[in-house]
Amino acid sequence: MKERQKKASVRQWGSIIFRYRWTVVSAWVFLIVCLGFFAIRTPSMLQDTGFTPNGSSSVRGIALLEEKLGLSAASLDIVIQSTSGQNLTTFEEKSKIWEELAPLREQPFVSDMYESIVTRYGGEDGVVSYTVLLKENANQALSHFEEIKAAVPSINGAKTYITGNLAVYHDMSSAVRHDIVRAEAFGIPAALIILLFLFGTIPAALLPIVVGIGSVAVTMGSLYFVAAQGVPLSNFLPNMVTMLGLAVGIDYALFIVSRFREELGSQPVEAALVAACRTAGRSVFYSGAAVMTGMLALGFVRLPVFRSLAFGGMLVVLVSVLAACTLLPALLAILGRRIFAWPVRSRAKDGNRGSSGSVIWVRISELIMSRPGIIAAVVTAALLLAMTPALHIKLGIPSAEVLPPSYDSRYGADLMKKAYDMKEANAIIIAAELDQSYDDPRSIRLVKSYVSRLQHLPGVHHVESYASFLRDGVDNISPELKAEVEKRHAALDKAAIIIVVPEQGEDAPATVRLVRDIRQSPPEGIQIDVTGSPAYKLDIMDRIQGGLPYVLVTVLSVTYIVLFAAFRSIVLPLKAVVMNLLSLGASFGLVTLVFQHGYGAGLLQVTYTGSVFAVLPILIFCVVFGISMDYEVMMLSRIAEAYSKEGNNERSTAIGLQRTGGMITGAALILAVVAGAFMFTDNELMKALGLGLTASVLIDVTVVRILLVPSLMKLLGKANWWLPGFLSSLAKPKPKADENS
Repeated sequence: MKERQKKASVRQWGSIIFRYRWTVVSAWVFLIVCLGFFAIRTPSMLQDTGFTPNGSSSVRGIALLEEKLGLSAASLDIVIQSTSGQNLTTFEEKSKIWEELAPLREQPFVSDMYESIVTRYGGEDGVVSYTVLLKENANQALSHFEEIKAAVPSINGAKTYITGNLAVYHDMSSAVRHDIVRAEAFGIPAALIILLFLFGTIPAALLPIVVGIGSVAVTMGSLYFVAAQGVPLSNFLPNMVTMLGLAVGIDYALFIVSRFREELGSQPVEAALVAACRTAGRSVFYSGAAVMTGMLALGFVRLPVFRSLAFGGMLVVLVSVLAACTLLPALLAILGRRIFAWPVRSRAKDGNRGSSGSVIWVRISELIMSRPGIIAAVVTAALLLAMTPALHIKLGIPSAEVLPPSYDSRYGADLMKKAYDMKEANAIIIAAELDQSYDDPRSIRLVKSYVSRLQHLPGVHHVESYASFLRDGVDNISPELKAEVEKRHAALDKAAIIIVVPEQGEDAPATVRLVRDIRQSPPEGIQIDVTGSPAYKLDIMDRIQGGLPYVLVTVLSVTYIVLFAAFRSIVLPLKAVVMNLLSLGASFGLVTLVFQHGYGAGLLQVTYTGSVFAVLPILIFCVVFGISMDYEVMMLSRIAEAYSKEGNNERSTAIGLQRTGGMITGAALILAVVAGAFMFTDNELMKALGLGLTASVLIDVTVVRILLVPSLMKLLGKANWWLPGFLSSLAKPKPKADENS
């Protein structure tokens, strides 16, 4: 009874949309136009990358240094490079540069400025750097960064580059705005060409594009109002929303348009629309639920960037599903048989509406059914081989490397690496709170003892503190030395800073162990928080790794439940999950080869750093797992539909492949060009996400969906549809004919 009511409600939905088609379209047009106006302004409002590990020791340490010692977390590095190869480290040149920088020092937002105190390398005398401390926090400085940038004067005979975290954040935001335009300029026309090839008529090809663009516009416009309320959103979010919105929006519309055109071959417009909503519309609902599950799981990682992407991803998928289930059917109702108007190629049959599928898919299905065991074994072995590079993946947290050298912040950072010992610039910083004032003899003895202990830890190059100015055995500070200590912000009242310079780089395993050793052995009488770039990156890594088990369990279990609800089978959802894991593993292997080992890095203009951005595996997993499930749902839906009529597993599998093979391949190509467009943008994270998504989807449709899934369907036979006895009440109506295969 409940099943009949559910089916009736789905049928009624198509009729309701048909009846109120003009009202539905008018409402969506109003929504898209109004929110589209704000959508354009959304990227400029998002400045934060979202990688701040709030509540961690590193963040608490930064807050203590700002509050107790007056140090500013908002700073710039002004890197000056001679254009003539002149030595800029001489007294005369430094005096001239200092004088030319005077207008910058007088700006109201500048707290202090000094020449970099980091040890220089020899042979790079044509590069000097100055550190500028700001009176503002990072968000305030980013809000008028162009004004700050304009206040940096030109230096005669040299080029000036602004770098540091603040400059990198600003350039990331600029890259986001630029990348969206570039990706859309390539992705949308390419998707339209594929749709024209698939459908052969202009109206049918344009409808999915309208749904995709409309979904992105509504989502981005909605995010504007969220950001306007002060909710912190990552500046990576617009790229993510654009990529995901265009991909799923166009794909969902493609499935429904294809089914509508097929149904028009034997039914009037309203009946065809009702049938499309009942079949393809139902599949879109379950597909959307699978993708949203992946987005929801991102929220388990306690970093703002993941929670931003989770929120924005879920929102754009929800809007895409709503648009595909309301706006698109209303447009189809208005167009009716005019969906076949304005053909761009000749058609053997009207609208290619035949239900038998193309000859090529018939032949492929026959080949698979004749040798399922061999095909399944070969494909599985190939996928396992492709994922082997991912077994040795090395994760890291890049900074300026997320941008290409064409950006000043990235180029300036590269110059600093050549000229300065960045181990000092990226040292481990200990924010220390003392029981007494820092100049109290007992405090001095405690700090000296702690510094001595730190110096003997493995991986330490040297340690510095205000006590380093005092000779051994001296525990009193002269007034002159006290003034110098406080001028350098080395200590004040009951707070002090201790700098630990590691022997190796900030990402080296030895440096990571050193940070953990320092945190696990706090001194008596001193409260410490360990910060600095190595500790900050370690806290980010710990947040990612800590959330990973929850992400995996959520995505796999909820996806299984969603697919079980769709197909009422124990085996089919399990097989779908395993198939996705295989294609994902293969794509991880490719990402590792490119971003860690540098294969093809030049072609993609990728910076080879010897590691993979730590956020990528979990982000690719959540996004790709959900999207790949779309094709599984679409194919299995047609197989299950055929099985409910035929009762023959082999024939049902062949029918499902024949009727969805071309559509799924086209949908995957569209997703590949939309996501692939981001491989040629200026954001390293989006490059890698675009590569991982494109590779996974292409692997998924070329070998998994076309070869492996049908092979396993044939091999498993009746077991595909097995339900244990205690779940028999959940089973769908049995097929009319008995199983013959």
